[in-house]
Amino acid sequence: MSPHPSGSLMGLGVIDPALEARLGDGMERVEEYLRASVRSDYPFVTEASRHLVDAGGKRFRPLLVLLAAEFGDPDSPGVVPAAVVVELTHLATLYHDDVMDEADLRRGAASANARWDNTVAILTGDFLFAKASDILADLGPEAVRIQARTFERLCTGQIRETIGPEGEDAVAHHLRVLSDKTGSLIATSGRFGAMMSGASPEVVETMTVFGEQIGVAFQLADDIVDIASDSDASGKVPGTDLREGVPTLTGLIALASDDDPRLRELLTRALDDDDDHAEALKRLREHPALDAARSEARAWADRARETLVALPEGGARDALTALCDYVVTRTG
Repeated sequence: MSPHPSGSLMGLGVIDPALEARLGDGMERVEEYLRASVRSDYPFVTEASRHLVDAGGKRFRPLLVLLAAEFGDPDSPGVVPAAVVVELTHLATLYHDDVMDEADLRRGAASANARWDNTVAILTGDFLFAKASDILADLGPEAVRIQARTFERLCTGQIRETIGPEGEDAVAHHLRVLSDKTGSLIATSGRFGAMMSGASPEVVETMTVFGEQIGVAFQLADDIVDIASDSDASGKVPGTDLREGVPTLTGLIALASDDDPRLRELLTRALDDDDDHAEALKRLREHPALDAARSEARAWADRARETLVALPEGGARDALTALCDYVVTRTG
Protein backbone atom coordinates (compact mmCIF):
# COMPACT_ATOMS: atom_id res chain seq x y z
CA MET A 1 0.00 0.00 0.00
CA SER A 2 1.48 3.37 -0.98
CA PRO A 3 1.15 6.70 0.83
CA HIS A 4 -1.79 8.79 -0.24
CA PRO A 5 -3.02 12.36 0.27
CA SER A 6 -4.71 13.12 3.53
CA GLY A 7 -8.01 14.94 3.20
CA SER A 8 -8.50 15.61 6.89
CA LEU A 9 -5.10 16.12 8.47
CA MET A 10 -4.16 19.71 7.84
CA GLY A 11 -1.07 20.37 5.80
CA LEU A 12 0.36 16.85 5.92
CA GLY A 13 -0.14 16.07 2.24
CA VAL A 14 1.18 12.62 1.30
CA ILE A 15 2.13 10.64 4.40
CA ASP A 16 2.61 7.02 5.38
CA PRO A 17 -0.84 5.35 5.44
CA ALA A 18 -0.23 3.63 8.79
CA LEU A 19 0.70 6.97 10.37
CA GLU A 20 -2.29 8.62 8.76
CA ALA A 21 -4.58 5.94 10.17
CA ARG A 22 -3.16 6.37 13.69
CA LEU A 23 -3.45 10.15 13.51
CA GLY A 24 -6.98 9.95 12.13
CA ASP A 25 -8.04 7.60 14.91
CA GLY A 26 -6.33 9.78 17.49
CA MET A 27 -8.04 12.93 16.24
CA GLU A 28 -11.43 11.20 16.39
CA ARG A 29 -10.76 10.28 20.02
CA VAL A 30 -9.66 13.85 20.74
CA GLU A 31 -12.87 15.18 19.20
CA GLU A 32 -15.05 12.82 21.26
CA TYR A 33 -13.19 13.65 24.47
CA LEU A 34 -13.33 17.37 23.67
CA ARG A 35 -17.10 17.36 23.23
CA ALA A 36 -17.60 15.28 26.37
CA SER A 37 -15.34 17.52 28.43
CA VAL A 38 -17.42 20.66 27.87
CA ARG A 39 -20.66 19.14 29.12
CA SER A 40 -22.24 20.77 32.13
CA ASP A 41 -25.21 20.00 34.37
CA TYR A 42 -26.52 23.40 33.26
CA PRO A 43 -27.63 23.06 29.60
CA PHE A 44 -26.88 26.69 28.72
CA VAL A 45 -23.25 26.29 29.81
CA THR A 46 -22.96 23.23 27.57
CA GLU A 47 -24.46 25.18 24.66
CA ALA A 48 -22.15 28.15 25.11
CA SER A 49 -19.09 25.96 25.59
CA ARG A 50 -19.83 23.90 22.49
CA HIS A 51 -20.33 27.03 20.40
CA LEU A 52 -16.71 27.12 19.21
CA VAL A 53 -16.12 23.37 19.55
CA ASP A 54 -18.90 22.77 17.03
CA ALA A 55 -17.61 25.54 14.76
CA GLY A 56 -14.62 23.33 13.98
CA GLY A 57 -11.20 24.76 13.28
CA LYS A 58 -7.82 23.41 12.26
CA ARG A 59 -7.17 21.48 15.52
CA PHE A 60 -3.50 22.26 14.87
CA ARG A 61 -2.46 21.94 18.52
CA PRO A 62 -3.98 18.50 19.18
CA LEU A 63 -2.51 17.25 15.92
CA LEU A 64 0.93 18.39 17.02
CA VAL A 65 0.47 16.54 20.34
CA LEU A 66 -0.30 13.33 18.43
CA LEU A 67 2.63 13.79 16.05
CA ALA A 68 5.04 14.43 18.92
CA ALA A 69 3.76 11.28 20.63
CA GLU A 70 4.93 9.26 17.63
CA PHE A 71 8.49 9.57 18.99
CA GLY A 72 7.48 7.53 22.02
CA ASP A 73 4.43 5.32 22.62
CA PRO A 74 1.53 7.07 20.82
CA ASP A 75 -0.96 4.88 22.70
CA SER A 76 0.16 6.10 26.13
CA PRO A 77 -2.91 7.03 28.21
CA GLY A 78 -1.93 10.68 28.72
CA VAL A 79 -1.60 11.59 25.03
CA VAL A 80 -5.24 12.18 24.08
CA PRO A 81 -6.13 14.01 27.34
CA ALA A 82 -3.10 16.28 26.81
CA ALA A 83 -4.30 17.02 23.27
CA VAL A 84 -7.71 17.96 24.68
CA VAL A 85 -6.09 20.23 27.29
CA VAL A 86 -4.25 22.31 24.69
CA GLU A 87 -7.34 22.64 22.49
CA LEU A 88 -9.55 23.63 25.45
CA THR A 89 -6.96 26.23 26.41
CA HIS A 90 -6.84 27.56 22.85
CA LEU A 91 -10.64 27.74 22.62
CA ALA A 92 -10.85 29.54 25.96
CA THR A 93 -8.44 32.22 24.71
CA LEU A 94 -10.60 32.68 21.59
CA TYR A 95 -13.66 33.50 23.71
CA HIS A 96 -11.62 36.11 25.58
CA ASP A 97 -9.92 37.46 22.44
CA ASP A 98 -13.27 38.07 20.74
CA VAL A 99 -14.40 40.16 23.69
CA MET A 100 -11.22 42.25 23.66
CA ASP A 101 -11.34 42.65 19.87
CA GLU A 102 -15.12 43.21 19.84
CA ALA A 103 -15.27 40.60 17.06
CA ASP A 104 -18.61 39.65 15.53
CA LEU A 105 -17.47 36.49 13.74
CA ARG A 106 -15.36 33.49 14.68
CA ARG A 107 -14.84 30.53 12.33
CA GLY A 108 -17.61 31.73 10.05
CA ALA A 109 -20.23 31.92 12.81
CA ALA A 110 -21.33 34.61 15.22
CA SER A 111 -18.83 34.98 18.06
CA ALA A 112 -20.06 34.10 21.54
CA ASN A 113 -20.02 37.74 22.60
CA ALA A 114 -22.12 38.68 19.55
CA ARG A 115 -24.54 35.78 20.01
CA TRP A 116 -24.96 36.37 23.74
CA ASP A 117 -22.88 39.07 25.41
CA ASN A 118 -19.39 39.80 26.76
CA THR A 119 -20.12 38.40 30.20
CA VAL A 120 -21.24 35.05 28.83
CA ALA A 121 -18.21 34.89 26.53
CA ILE A 122 -15.73 35.68 29.32
CA LEU A 123 -17.27 33.20 31.75
CA THR A 124 -17.45 30.49 29.10
CA GLY A 125 -13.75 30.96 28.45
CA ASP A 126 -13.13 30.65 32.19
CA PHE A 127 -15.26 27.48 32.25
CA LEU A 128 -13.06 25.94 29.53
CA PHE A 129 -9.90 26.87 31.45
CA ALA A 130 -11.39 25.11 34.48
CA LYS A 131 -12.16 22.01 32.43
CA ALA A 132 -8.59 21.95 31.10
CA SER A 133 -7.26 22.20 34.66
CA ASP A 134 -9.46 19.32 35.78
CA ILE A 135 -8.00 17.06 33.07
CA LEU A 136 -4.48 18.25 33.85
CA ALA A 137 -4.80 17.19 37.47
CA ASP A 138 -4.75 13.56 36.29
CA LEU A 139 -1.64 14.10 34.14
CA GLY A 140 0.65 14.91 37.04
CA PRO A 141 2.20 17.94 38.76
CA GLU A 142 4.78 18.54 36.01
CA ALA A 143 2.01 18.89 33.41
CA VAL A 144 0.17 21.30 35.71
CA ARG A 145 3.35 23.36 36.14
CA ILE A 146 3.99 23.48 32.38
CA GLN A 147 0.40 24.57 31.75
CA ALA A 148 0.62 27.28 34.42
CA ARG A 149 3.77 28.70 32.87
CA THR A 150 2.19 28.54 29.43
CA PHE A 151 -0.86 30.40 30.69
CA GLU A 152 1.44 33.01 32.21
CA ARG A 153 3.02 33.57 28.79
CA LEU A 154 -0.38 33.73 27.09
CA CYS A 155 -1.48 36.46 29.49
CA THR A 156 1.83 38.31 29.26
CA GLY A 157 1.66 38.31 25.47
CA GLN A 158 -1.85 39.71 25.51
CA ILE A 159 -0.84 42.42 27.95
CA ARG A 160 2.21 43.29 25.82
CA GLU A 161 -0.01 43.61 22.77
CA THR A 162 -2.52 45.75 24.66
CA ILE A 163 0.09 48.13 26.11
CA GLY A 164 2.18 48.36 22.93
CA PRO A 165 5.94 48.60 22.31
CA GLU A 166 6.67 51.41 24.83
CA GLY A 167 9.94 52.43 23.18
CA GLU A 168 10.85 48.95 21.92
CA ASP A 169 11.22 48.37 18.18
CA ALA A 170 7.67 47.71 16.96
CA VAL A 171 8.55 44.66 14.84
CA ALA A 172 10.67 43.05 17.59
CA HIS A 173 7.86 43.71 20.07
CA HIS A 174 5.31 42.16 17.72
CA LEU A 175 7.36 38.99 17.23
CA ARG A 176 7.75 38.66 20.99
CA VAL A 177 3.99 39.02 21.38
CA LEU A 178 3.45 36.24 18.83
CA SER A 179 5.94 34.00 20.64
CA ASP A 180 3.97 34.45 23.86
CA LYS A 181 0.41 34.51 22.54
CA THR A 182 0.69 31.78 19.91
CA GLY A 183 4.09 30.11 20.08
CA SER A 184 3.92 29.24 23.77
CA LEU A 185 0.83 27.01 23.58
CA ILE A 186 2.01 25.30 20.40
CA ALA A 187 5.38 24.71 22.09
CA THR A 188 3.49 23.12 24.98
CA SER A 189 1.58 20.95 22.50
CA GLY A 190 4.85 19.52 21.22
CA ARG A 191 6.21 19.13 24.76
CA PHE A 192 3.08 17.39 26.06
CA GLY A 193 2.93 14.92 23.17
CA ALA A 194 6.56 13.90 23.53
CA MET A 195 6.46 13.89 27.33
CA MET A 196 3.22 11.91 27.67
CA SER A 197 4.45 9.28 25.21
CA GLY A 198 7.65 8.66 27.16
CA ALA A 199 9.95 10.08 24.47
CA SER A 200 13.52 10.93 25.44
CA PRO A 201 14.31 14.28 27.12
CA GLU A 202 16.15 15.31 23.95
CA VAL A 203 13.03 14.73 21.85
CA VAL A 204 10.88 16.58 24.39
CA GLU A 205 13.19 19.60 24.15
CA THR A 206 13.35 19.46 20.36
CA MET A 207 9.56 19.30 20.03
CA THR A 208 9.21 22.23 22.41
CA VAL A 209 11.59 24.40 20.40
CA PHE A 210 10.01 23.29 17.12
CA GLY A 211 6.52 24.03 18.46
CA GLU A 212 7.36 27.63 19.30
CA GLN A 213 9.06 28.22 15.95
CA ILE A 214 6.27 26.71 13.85
CA GLY A 215 3.71 28.48 16.04
CA VAL A 216 5.14 31.91 15.23
CA ALA A 217 5.43 30.97 11.56
CA PHE A 218 1.82 29.78 11.54
CA GLN A 219 0.51 33.00 13.10
CA LEU A 220 2.53 35.16 10.72
CA ALA A 221 1.09 33.14 7.84
CA ASP A 222 -2.45 33.51 9.22
CA ASP A 223 -2.02 37.28 9.34
CA ILE A 224 -0.71 37.35 5.77
CA VAL A 225 -3.64 35.24 4.55
CA ASP A 226 -6.00 37.71 6.26
CA ILE A 227 -4.57 40.46 4.06
CA ALA A 228 -3.76 38.65 0.82
CA SER A 229 -6.67 36.26 0.27
CA ASP A 230 -10.08 36.98 -1.21
CA SER A 231 -11.65 34.50 1.18
CA ASP A 232 -10.22 33.16 4.42
CA ALA A 233 -10.79 29.49 5.18
CA SER A 234 -10.92 30.33 8.90
CA GLY A 235 -14.23 32.12 8.36
CA LYS A 236 -12.80 35.59 8.84
CA VAL A 237 -13.59 38.27 6.27
CA PRO A 238 -10.34 39.45 4.60
CA GLY A 239 -8.86 42.45 6.37
CA THR A 240 -10.51 41.59 9.69
CA ASP A 241 -7.35 42.37 11.68
CA LEU A 242 -6.98 45.63 9.79
CA ARG A 243 -10.52 46.75 10.59
CA GLU A 244 -10.22 45.73 14.24
CA GLY A 245 -6.90 47.54 14.66
CA VAL A 246 -5.00 44.33 15.48
CA PRO A 247 -1.30 44.87 14.68
CA THR A 248 0.20 42.58 12.04
CA LEU A 249 3.74 42.37 10.76
CA THR A 250 2.75 43.64 7.32
CA GLY A 251 1.13 46.74 8.78
CA LEU A 252 4.02 47.44 11.13
CA ILE A 253 6.57 47.20 8.32
CA ALA A 254 4.43 49.49 6.16
CA LEU A 255 4.16 52.00 9.00
CA ALA A 256 7.95 52.11 9.29
CA SER A 257 8.23 52.92 5.58
CA ASP A 258 7.94 56.28 3.85
CA ASP A 259 6.78 54.69 0.57
CA ASP A 260 3.07 55.40 0.98
CA PRO A 261 2.04 58.34 3.21
CA ARG A 262 -1.65 57.69 2.52
CA LEU A 263 -1.34 54.10 3.78
CA ARG A 264 0.49 55.32 6.86
CA GLU A 265 -2.37 57.72 7.55
CA LEU A 266 -4.97 54.96 7.14
CA LEU A 267 -3.06 52.59 9.44
CA THR A 268 -2.90 55.10 12.28
CA ARG A 269 -6.65 55.51 12.76
CA ALA A 270 -9.85 53.52 13.04
CA LEU A 271 -11.15 52.10 9.76
CA ASP A 272 -14.87 52.07 10.41
CA ASP A 273 -15.61 53.44 6.95
CA ASP A 274 -15.89 50.62 4.37
CA ASP A 275 -14.23 52.66 1.64
CA ASP A 276 -11.25 53.50 3.86
CA HIS A 277 -10.94 49.87 4.87
CA ALA A 278 -11.05 48.68 1.25
CA GLU A 279 -8.44 51.26 0.26
CA ALA A 280 -6.11 50.32 3.10
CA LEU A 281 -6.44 46.63 2.26
CA LYS A 282 -5.69 47.28 -1.42
CA ARG A 283 -2.65 49.40 -0.59
CA LEU A 284 -1.32 46.80 1.85
CA ARG A 285 -1.66 44.08 -0.79
CA GLU A 286 0.42 46.17 -3.20
CA HIS A 287 3.03 47.31 -0.64
CA PRO A 288 6.50 45.69 -0.38
CA ALA A 289 5.72 45.11 3.31
CA LEU A 290 3.59 42.11 2.34
CA ASP A 291 6.54 40.36 0.71
CA ALA A 292 8.74 41.29 3.68
CA ALA A 293 6.21 39.66 6.02
CA ARG A 294 6.15 36.56 3.81
CA SER A 295 9.94 36.37 4.06
CA GLU A 296 9.75 36.55 7.86
CA ALA A 297 7.16 33.75 7.99
CA ARG A 298 9.34 31.61 5.74
CA ALA A 299 12.39 32.29 7.92
CA TRP A 300 10.55 31.02 11.01
CA ALA A 301 9.34 27.96 9.09
CA ASP A 302 12.89 27.31 7.87
CA ARG A 303 14.22 27.47 11.43
CA ALA A 304 11.52 25.02 12.52
CA ARG A 305 12.51 22.68 9.68
CA GLU A 306 16.17 22.84 10.73
CA THR A 307 15.21 22.01 14.32
CA LEU A 308 13.61 18.76 13.12
CA VAL A 309 16.99 17.41 11.99
CA ALA A 310 17.63 16.39 15.62
CA LEU A 311 14.64 14.01 15.58
CA PRO A 312 14.78 10.35 14.50
CA GLU A 313 14.02 9.85 10.82
CA GLY A 314 10.65 8.43 9.89
CA GLY A 315 7.07 9.23 9.03
CA ALA A 316 6.45 11.53 11.99
CA ARG A 317 9.45 13.72 11.16
CA ASP A 318 8.39 13.79 7.51
CA ALA A 319 4.90 14.91 8.54
CA LEU A 320 6.31 17.70 10.73
CA THR A 321 8.48 18.81 7.83
CA ALA A 322 5.34 18.91 5.67
CA LEU A 323 3.78 21.26 8.22
CA CYS A 324 6.70 23.64 7.69
CA ASP A 325 6.12 23.47 3.94
CA TYR A 326 2.39 24.08 4.46
CA VAL A 327 3.06 27.30 6.36
CA VAL A 328 5.22 28.61 3.53
CA THR A 329 2.74 27.55 0.85
CA ARG A 330 -0.25 29.27 2.43
CA THR A 331 1.52 32.66 2.50
CA GLY A 332 1.55 32.68 -1.34
